[in-house]
Amino acid sequence: MFNRKIDGRMKVLLLIFSFLLTLVVVRIFYVQMFEYDKLFSLANDLWSRDLPIEADRGLILDRNGVVLADNLTTTSLVIIPNQIKNKKEVAEKISKILNISYEDMYKHVDKKTSIERVHPEGRRLSYEVAGKIAELKLDGVYLVKESKRNYPYGNLLSHTLGYVGIDNQGLSGLELQYDKYLTGESGAIKYFSDAKGNKLELSDVYLEPQSGMNIELTIDINIQKSLERELDNIVSMFSPDMALAIVMDPNTGEVLGMASRPDFNPNSYKNYTTEVLSRNLPIWATYEPGSTQKIITTAASVNEGVVDLDKDTFYDGGSVKVDTSVIKCWKAGGHGHQTFMEVLQNSCNPGFVKLGQLLGKDRLFSYLDKFGFGDRTGIDLSGEGTGIIFPLSRVGNVELATTAFGQGISVTPIQQVTAVSAVVNGGKLYKPYVVKNILEKETSNIIEKREPKLIRKVISEDTSKTMRRALENVVSKGGGKAAYIDGYRIGGKTGTAQKVENGVYLVNNYIMSFMAVVPANKPQAVLYLAIDNPKHTAMLSSYTTTPIARRILLDIIDALGIEKQPNQIEKELEWNDKVLYEVPNVVGMTKEEATKLLNNFTVEYSGSGDKVVSQSPTGGTRIEEKGIVRLLLQ
Repeated sequence: MFNRKIDGRMKVLLLIFSFLLTLVVVRIFYVQMFEYDKLFSLANDLWSRDLPIEADRGLILDRNGVVLADNLTTTSLVIIPNQIKNKKEVAEKISKILNISYEDMYKHVDKKTSIERVHPEGRRLSYEVAGKIAELKLDGVYLVKESKRNYPYGNLLSHTLGYVGIDNQGLSGLELQYDKYLTGESGAIKYFSDAKGNKLELSDVYLEPQSGMNIELTIDINIQKSLERELDNIVSMFSPDMALAIVMDPNTGEVLGMASRPDFNPNSYKNYTTEVLSRNLPIWATYEPGSTQKIITTAASVNEGVVDLDKDTFYDGGSVKVDTSVIKCWKAGGHGHQTFMEVLQNSCNPGFVKLGQLLGKDRLFSYLDKFGFGDRTGIDLSGEGTGIIFPLSRVGNVELATTAFGQGISVTPIQQVTAVSAVVNGGKLYKPYVVKNILEKETSNIIEKREPKLIRKVISEDTSKTMRRALENVVSKGGGKAAYIDGYRIGGKTGTAQKVENGVYLVNNYIMSFMAVVPANKPQAVLYLAIDNPKHTAMLSSYTTTPIARRILLDIIDALGIEKQPNQIEKELEWNDKVLYEVPNVVGMTKEEATKLLNNFTVEYSGSGDKVVSQSPTGGTRIEEKGIVRLLLQ
């Protein structure tokens, strides 16, 4: 009986032990098969430590692959407090090298943390300082690679590019707007330590950092350099309150160049005020456009059929009365009898008051809306302004009149360039943009491609064609003559807008501007240049902005490879203009024959033969009377 009880208990215990053993085996199997990675990771975290290695930001390139923002490799100081045996000694030695107080350094070495980054004193160290620390060979003191943003062209395109902070994060411009693409994935040197932080004799593991993606811009560096150079000249000559310039491809909305003054060097952004750093004037500034806005009024009038520029006429007596206000023409006594083509050429305010009346406020303001005024263009940069347009309920006869010639409303430079691009490209309003492609770092394969985005059709192709001819007339016969380039069809319009402060127009304080199109018959670029309150100059844009715009246009012609165009409208010569003569082709002629044909020029010979084998400039080129023609004789 007693033995039976023992056998029964033994069987129960055996069953219990068997069951428990089965549970253990199942649990081990489950852990090994399903929770191994998780538990290994948790265990690994207890005895592994990471020394961070910062990744490079992606490059920013112009449309031709020129690097506008790259990276420099620098060194930063990292401390593992538990590995430091003599903290006072380490704090004393490093504080002298970094030129900081012993107390501040001791706080770092005595901090209760596994890894301490010495910030900001130990960040971005020079090679000299890093070398002195390395020579000490101190336990627990490490120098790790960090990437520092570098802008090789300094101030060039500064507001558009923006800048980055000490932790390599984008803080403004494209650096901020595209930070998620430009930021890479940091790596590390993984080492192993015991619970007290002492390094174990195990192999370190190197986790390679992954660089950010590259960004290719629509900017052409040669056009950008031209803008920067001329804005520097403007500052030197005229000491303006500000100056800016934009170049756009009217057929796509791509920004080819954009610059402003004041600007800054993103390599040393801490030396500048927040106001300078944050204001990207070509997209932020708002002001009355002045006479460049007459392009829009004219286009609307032609498109609505209220005027024929060549046939319809207007008499300008020097002023026009609207309600109780008298609006004067800039020319004392007025321009007299003129076609509306000449109204645009002469920038005649009374003539544009008439156009505004012919359109009426509903139609004029509907075109302002269609061309995008009063709203952001949507350019891929932060900080864009909207401008101010009268609500229709507040538009009376005077407001209609002033809006027609560009006063009383407020617009941004990028709105103006975008709108005029639509005027000359066949009537298509495109969304402007500065980022063309996002590229994979290693292969340069396109990850994201930015295509031109059509917003809406604004005017007809016929109207656009008429406007291209009208703007070429302004440069050949009107106020834009200083922008005329022989052989290249240039269109344009000057603007001089009186500035407003607290609702009152300032005396002798103007924003002078010039809008240009090249070539006028088949536009490839639209240029806008504005100077705010220039000093030491005549208060006329035709003498201030237009000659400067001409120099930029010559650079645009070179950068884009624009060829000479036939059927250029001849320039109406002024008293100080020099007559141009076409150089005949004399290659193949004898020296005597060539000399007779070149009697209007100064001829220089090289070679000793009697037959002309080449000439410079080539036949068909126009140069000034008595200009030099060089002939090579066989």
